Amino acid sequence: MKWNELQNESCPVARGLSVVGDRWTMLVLRDCFLGIRRFEQMQDRLGITRHVLADRLRKLEGAGVLRREAYQDRPLRHEYRLTERGKALYPMLVSLIDWANAHVPIEGSPSVTLVSRSAGTPIAPMLVDRVTGEEITHRSVSAISNAGAKKA
Repeated sequence: MKWNELQNESCPVARGLSVVGDRWTMLVLRDCFLGIRRFEQMQDRLGITRHVLADRLRKLEGAGVLRREAYQDRPLRHEYRLTERGKALYPMLVSLIDWANAHVPIEGSPSVTLVSRSAGTPIAPMLVDRVTGEEITHRSVSAISNAGAKKA
């Protein structure tokens, strides 16, 4: 199966990966959440080639995750802003940060600490069911195919 065909799969993991499933895309999104909006800033921070960055930004825009807005007329220059669909990816990024700090640590203290904006204190992310408040783990939740196929 080709990478661009994942968006048509019935598996939600495959469809999600069709949008955010490579390292550069996740790093571009990380920078967007940090307030980096301009192409040159992203390229400098990431050390990514212009071609690869332009491709990832085009794909994220096409997927409705980012929108491009002009910030200068002459010459015409754009910046990239998160859409509501893009902002909805933030919990996934927080989960990845928390997982990496716990399971792929660097020597010393973590390079990123997640803190509450209101309290200013470190947080301990936890995925919970919105309806019951139950913590979501591999033991508390099963993924069942609605088409009667294999479990996801």
